[in-house]
Order: sequence, then C-alpha cells, then structure tokens
Amino acid sequence: MIEIELDGKKVSVQEGSMVMHAAEAAGTYIPHFCYHKKLSIAANCRMCLVDVEKAPKPMPACATPVTQGMIVRTKSDKAIKAQQSVMEFLLINHPLDCPICDQGGECQLQDLAVGYGKSASRYEEEKRVVFPKDVGPLISMEEMSRCIHCTRCVRFGQEIAGQMELGMAHRGEHSEITTFLSGTVDSELSGNMIDICPVGALTSKPFRYSARTWELSRRKSVSPHDSTGANLIVQVKNHQVLRVVPLENEAVNECWIADRDRYSYEALNGDARNTSPMLKQGGQWKPVDWQTALEYVANGLKQISRDHGANAIGALASAGSTTEELHLLAQLVRGLGSDNIDHRLGRSDFRQDPARVQWLGTSIASLSTLDRVLVVGSFLRKDHPLFAQRIRQAARHGALVTRVHGVAEDWLMPVAAEAIAAPSEWVRSLAEIAAAVAMTKGIAAPFDVAAGDIAKAIALGLLGGQRKAILLGNAAVRHPQAADLQALAQWLGEHTGASVGFLGEGGNAVGAQLVGALPRTDGLDAAAMLAQPRKAYLLFNTEPVLDAANAAQAAAALAAAEMVVAFSPFSANVEQADVLLPIAPFTETGGAFVNADGRVQSFHGVVRPLGDTRPGWKVLRVLGNLLGLPGFSQETVEEVRAQALGDVAAIPARLDNRTTVLAQLNAPVAGLQRLADTPIYATDSMVRRAPSLQKTADASATPVALPGALWTALGLREGVAQVRVSQGGVAVTLSAVRDDRLAADTVRVSTGLAATAALGAAFGPVNVETA
Repeated sequence: MIEIELDGKKVSVQEGSMVMHAAEAAGTYIPHFCYHKKLSIAANCRMCLVDVEKAPKPMPACATPVTQGMIVRTKSDKAIKAQQSVMEFLLINHPLDCPICDQGGECQLQDLAVGYGKSASRYEEEKRVVFPKDVGPLISMEEMSRCIHCTRCVRFGQEIAGQMELGMAHRGEHSEITTFLSGTVDSELSGNMIDICPVGALTSKPFRYSARTWELSRRKSVSPHDSTGANLIVQVKNHQVLRVVPLENEAVNECWIADRDRYSYEALNGDARNTSPMLKQGGQWKPVDWQTALEYVANGLKQISRDHGANAIGALASAGSTTEELHLLAQLVRGLGSDNIDHRLGRSDFRQDPARVQWLGTSIASLSTLDRVLVVGSFLRKDHPLFAQRIRQAARHGALVTRVHGVAEDWLMPVAAEAIAAPSEWVRSLAEIAAAVAMTKGIAAPFDVAAGDIAKAIALGLLGGQRKAILLGNAAVRHPQAADLQALAQWLGEHTGASVGFLGEGGNAVGAQLVGALPRTDGLDAAAMLAQPRKAYLLFNTEPVLDAANAAQAAAALAAAEMVVAFSPFSANVEQADVLLPIAPFTETGGAFVNADGRVQSFHGVVRPLGDTRPGWKVLRVLGNLLGLPGFSQETVEEVRAQALGDVAAIPARLDNRTTVLAQLNAPVAGLQRLADTPIYATDSMVRRAPSLQKTADASATPVALPGALWTALGLREGVAQVRVSQGGVAVTLSAVRDDRLAADTVRVSTGLAATAALGAAFGPVNVETA
C-alpha cells in the first residue's frame, strides 16, 4: 500500500493506482468525463486536472500514478483554474442545445458546466457540425455535434462488448465518433453505450422525445429474460414504462444490462397486449368478465377430471414466471390430483433427479476471475450476454477459455481450444477429454476412448490454474443426452477441481425447481405431456409451439385437447387456446426470481396493471378457491413467497448439481443433424413483441445455416439461398446462409421462430435439399 496526502487527508491505496482511485477511496469527487471505473484509462478530456506538489503543471488525476508521500490538491486555485479552462475548451464547439436535449437533467457536461463554466463564451467563431448517422434501431446518433470525444463508447466496445463497432476518425476539430464503413451497431450489449455517454450524443432511439428525465419516476426491478437476474431501474411516466436502465449490483450485473433487458419494455405498451379475459365461442374471441372466465375454467377442469381422471390435466409454465406464480400453479395442479407440471419445455432428456436443484455451481461474480473455463453446448454471447461479458473479462486477464460445441461461433474472446462436433458427438468429445485427464493423472477413465490432440489440450487447460469451472449451456441442457453430458462434466469436475454448473434457462429456472414446478413422483414431464396429449392444458406465460423442444408435436397436442387455458400478458396461443386470461408482466406485479447462483431477488410492480389485467398469483389464488382446493387463502405476494421458498437462508444448501446417472456412449449417427439455437430476440413472449428489438440484425438473421461442404454439395451460390428443410415428415422452405464454422453434417436451424415452428425436434436427424 502507498500513502499519499489528498486535500490534507492521508489516503492509502494499492501500488499502481491512480490519483483518481485515491480520490474515490477518500470520497473526494474530481470532475471527469472520459474516466469510467470499468474502462481503461484514456486521459482524453483533461477535466480531472489536479494540483500535484512539485509538478510543473496540473496533472490528470485519472492517469497520474500515486507515489509514496505524494501531495495532491483537488480544490486549489491552480486545479480549479485548470478545470475551468478545460471546460471552456469543451464548450467551444458544443451546440448548447440543453433545452431540447434528451440528456438534459442527467448530463454530466451540463452539471459540471454549472460549477466550472463561464456565463458567456469568449469564442464567436462558427461551431463545427457533425452529421447524424443511422446505426440501427436502438441507438440514436442524431446529435453527434454534442460529442466531446471522451471515447467511452469506443472503449466499451473494445473492452466490455468485445467488438470495436465505434471508433474515432480524422483529427483535430474534424474528429468524430463513427462506425466503420457506415455500418450499424449490432452488439447485444450496445445500449450500455447510451448510459456511459456523458453528454447527449448517444441516446435511446425508442425513448427519444418521449419524456423529460425529471418527469420520470424511477423504480427498482429485476429482469426476467435470462438467468443473470440483472437489476433494473424502470422509469415510468403516467403509469407507462418509458425506459429501462441498469441498477448497479457488482455481484450480479455490475453496471451493465443486455439490450434484451433494456428494450423489451416496448412490448408492454404495444398492441399485442391482452387486457380482458377472452373466451372462444364459435371460433370467435369474446371478451368476458373475470368471474365468468374463471368459472368456465374451473368447471372445465372439474369436468375433465371427472371424465378422464386428474392425470388428463397438464400444466406447462415458463421459467420467466415469478416464484410465487410457479408455486401456486404447482399447488393448483397437485390439488386437482395431477403431477403433470413442468417448466422445462425446451428439454428432451429428463433423467435429472427432481430433488436436485441445478444451478451455476459458483457465484456470478467469480466468472470474472476464473483461470480456466470449459463451456459445453452454449451459444454463449446470445444466450447469456452478461455471463459472456464476465468470462470475456477473465480471458482478458489471462484465463484459458475452451469449449465443446457444434459451431465455432465468435464469442469475441480468445478460445484456447475447441472441440467442434455434431451434437451426437458431444458426449464422445467429453469422454475424450476425460480420457486425457485420466491418462495425465494415471487413473481409470470413464470410457475406453482415444483422446485426440484437441481433447488433450482442453484437458491440460483444465488441470492447470486455481479457479476453474465447467459450464453447461442451454444447448447442452436441451440435448437428447443432457444427463450423459452432466455425468461426464461431473467426473471432470471431480478430477480437475473445477466447479460444475448450468448457465440456466430463463430468469427463474432455479426458482422453478425450488418450488416444484416439475413432476416429482409419477407425473409427466413437458415432452411426455406433449407426446401423450392431455385433455386439458394450462399454459402459463409460455407459447409451446415456439418454446417446446418439438414444436410440431406441441401444436398437435394442443390441437387435440378439449380445453387449453392461456395465462399471458399478450394475445398468445390464440390458435390453440379456448380461454385467454391476461396476467400481469413483471412490471405490473410483485414477485421474486431466483437467478443462476441461487440469489433470491424480489421486486414490486412499477405500474398498475393495464386494463383488466391481474397479477398471475392472484388469478391462480382465485381459481384455486373456485376449485375448492386448500392452501389458496394468501392475502399478499410476500405470504405466497414465504410458503414457496421457506427459509431463504437455507436455499444454498438445496442447490445440488450432482447426478447419479451413468454416462453412456451412443453409436455414431449418420446423416445430417439439427443444431438448434434460440435467437436472442425470440426467447420469450415479451422480446418477441418488442418492435425495436425485432428490427435488429440479430432478429433478422437467417434461420438456417449450412456447413461449407453441404453448401457446395447442394450447388448453392454465395449469399442467401432458399432450401427445403424436412424433419419428422414435415418440410418447410427457408432462407439459408453458408457458415464454415459449423461442424460437418451439422445444420443450424433456429427455434422460437414462426418460420421453423412446423419442424420437429430441436436435435435429431434433418434433411436439406435445394428449394
């Protein structure tokens, strides 16, 4: 530690720290623009000039290393005059359009100009003009004349998002921040550039001119879209959500959120919202009151239970539902005498012990400090943008990242070794890695297989380092041999000292397991409920035709049912449902999500429910009362949560990734195999209905990708081609692109899209021919 004197106070900081870090430790504010605690130091703006004793001129606090005995003054006349001079230069070319600026009221330049600016400018020359740029549907660069060249956005792209989409062109007064070759900004984390821009140069295109910042109420919430559980500040005006920004939480999302978390709120105010209970009569939807709708559902469930038995009733739920909703749904189904409830619609292997709660296996924060990480079956960047960002930080500090996957997609970080194989070969790839570990340690391997060079490189990486993790992604969890992958991952973890965990699907997958939203005894899992159609389905916050592992099977099962009840904030499942019950999205109800590392995060509704929408837990409670079931007398959401989770402090002891399944090696599979990803803006009913997200490059990506050898064999031309994809006796014509990163005999066909919903299993044999 080094001790310096800062404004007369002694401050101790780590060797190598800057004066700015010492000021932060002492609670002393030094004005700045380009400095950001999560970004590298650029020393561009010079606003943080301070008076360092024995230095001939003021020094930038952000780029001046501390030395033993250094004396720094941040409030001396020398420092203040230097800061005032810098402010005068910064305002020379600024348009001074504060009255019409969207950033007005939360602009660092505006705030500091009050303290360090003059009342009038000495410069009368023409101000420079920077022409606006169109960089996509999310970020507005209409007012780049306001830019002060702090380069925060540039450094964010390079260091956090992993791709340099913005850069500074030209020199002097001709300098400007721009994209390369007039491209768009397509990062899944791009909206964070708006937050860190200290002036109004980068603003939110969907929010632009919607409200002034001081008109907005700010309320805390939690994102439901992925297992990070990102903390949010939801900004509201006139009972309408107008903007979502991050709430800083170092243990969860730091100060970042994904664009999916930031812009999905648009769906809450859109035309797709259903605001009244609806019954289908004669093929036509008719609005009814809540009493009529719930009595219809209760009578229908009783009738089906009498005629066909309680086992004819099944419930399918989304892992984005709250813990309280999932608890009451499970209580309702079991109260009727059925154990058919599941939230794992995307899975096809259900050998997991329902008593063991799968989780990340380590803390989210620890992902940033890993030395070694093996990721199995994950479209990491798009499935878990904030986890990818943390692993990227670990890689920047020397961590070895390795993976087993079906495509060598760009994670925007160095990948030390990768086993790229068709999905049916993933178990063998892990077995080879296990064999390499066993050979190195002189122990017996799980299987007698020969380890290739890639497997040896991955094994060698896992055997080194101190902090290491094996992470199973969404594709691994949805794999037909998911339990075998888990068993081999467990063996590798035991013999390399790595933690083993699941990156997690949805915002509340851990909570869903904790409250029993999956079959416990003789109930049917999600796949079985759709393969063996039930007479009645309760669809809670889910669209099975888009969410299920086998979309065609889901559509057939729902079409054959006598009654389908859809609980959703949106007009969802309209083709299959008989009843639509409008339940509140996360912004209009209270509840709790349990994120990937087992952290319970509760939240309250930030706006009142729209129209006749009601909180999902209240709808289930009333339905339980109409059915005459015990345990539905709760008055508050907190009461439901207490019953659902019990002692929150005991939850870590309930998290358990161990498995008793013994891995098996299947025979090699011939022919083409489907590898299914769910595009980042097709993961749930809310993001599917967010207009701005649906205009992005990710949302318009081609749904089919073919490996180079197949592309050539089919005689397709470069660019986008039309192909006929057939699976399970169904064929559809889709657009396709060539992707040489795919494993041989592997065809990527996305799920969660209407275009591919007629196809069968997400993994399995598929046929492709020219259209």
